[in-house]
Amino acid sequence: MNTAVVLFTADLRLHDHPPLRAALGAADAVVPLFVRDERIEAAGFAPSNRAAFLADCLADLDEGLRDRGGRLVVRSGDVVEEVRAVAREAGADEVHMAAGVSAYAHAREERLRLALERDGRALRVHDAVVTALAPGAVVPSGSDHFAVFTPYHRRWSQEDLRGVLGAPRTVRVPDGLRSEPVPSREDVEKAGGVSAGLARGGEREARKRLNAWVRGGIADYDERHDDLAGDATSRLSPHFHFGTLSPAEAVHRARTAGGPGAEAFVRQVCWRDFHHQVLAARPASANADYRDRHDRWRSGGQADADVRAWKDGRTGYPVVDAAMRQLRHEGWMHNRGRLLAASFLAKTLYVDWRVGARHFLELLVDGDVADNQLNWQWVAGTGTDTRPNRVLNPVRQAHRYDPDGAYVRRWVPELEDVEGPAVHEPWKLPSAVRVRLEYPDPIVDLADGLARFRQGREAG
Repeated sequence: MNTAVVLFTADLRLHDHPPLRAALGAADAVVPLFVRDERIEAAGFAPSNRAAFLADCLADLDEGLRDRGGRLVVRSGDVVEEVRAVAREAGADEVHMAAGVSAYAHAREERLRLALERDGRALRVHDAVVTALAPGAVVPSGSDHFAVFTPYHRRWSQEDLRGVLGAPRTVRVPDGLRSEPVPSREDVEKAGGVSAGLARGGEREARKRLNAWVRGGIADYDERHDDLAGDATSRLSPHFHFGTLSPAEAVHRARTAGGPGAEAFVRQVCWRDFHHQVLAARPASANADYRDRHDRWRSGGQADADVRAWKDGRTGYPVVDAAMRQLRHEGWMHNRGRLLAASFLAKTLYVDWRVGARHFLELLVDGDVADNQLNWQWVAGTGTDTRPNRVLNPVRQAHRYDPDGAYVRRWVPELEDVEGPAVHEPWKLPSAVRVRLEYPDPIVDLADGLARFRQGREAG
């Protein structure tokens, strides 16, 4: 019996899955395999929130495979050695997997390719699985990637995305292959550290959310995507990160729905692809400045205290604190909140963007290296932003995107009795009122923070 292995990584779904469909077309049986990669866990890229969501995804994937006569094989250890072992046990000729974009993903593919070739087996890597368009599909003249979003978006929008593949009806898996138990969210939660409001994972949840989004929220997305209190975004980012939803399918569905909201949503998917193509071309930008501004970032005791206040949601700027508390409670944060929190740390406090990016990766369920690191760089002005020295004023932004203060009151209960937009500037309240709030004064004056940032960047 001709057999192939399908290595699942960040593509934990059955619908629109090119590696799985290719393997099913080339072999009589397939081994759906997921390896709990010891290198990823050792590097700290499997924190509690993502581990819990991953457990949901794997359990759902296994259930979907069992509905089709198959099952998920789970192993732990070095991914190359585990794939080789499974391929040998199954007598597989080929291993299929989705292409990645990070330096680690590139190295993993190369190690796996060489190891399988030594065993007389082949690795088949498939593009446009974790992104809508493959990172190298469009490039500007004279460069290997687009460094500015607008021209990338123009070219990206002109490309025909691949068609959407249906889920297979049957998946035949060879008997006798050893598998570890599929991890459960409950086991992760027992170990601690999972955000209380963390959403559920899995392909069924992803498809339910996509269907509801296309039927309802997407129509108003263009007008409401920055509405902090309205919570009018798709919340599909964790599913894109774990691959329980195909970006290509989401774009096709949105374009079929049509309208300004759908166009705005597709633009956000394009932003995601944009960052993936930047990281694919410049893997070092996961940790190094894409464009070095020679910053002299603050450090030392006072900077450390400011970072602690920022992490704890105790900066004295309510909209920033609300965003940081939402992050801790849900393992997710509204996109406008992310921009405000990141700008406050990197520019108002003038602390190295890597400090903030690391904290986000510890908590975000959608903590993706490409999106997280390069969005942080964009805000910090060391990335692809064409206005690197812009500084977002959290008070002005709060009045604009949370005009009644509902978002702040939801996440900062100390201020829940402060009515209307006054909640955004509690330091202006009468002293008798302020004393009862048990909410801190601002840790920095915005004008002082702006001057410090400008001076530091100019000096650098």
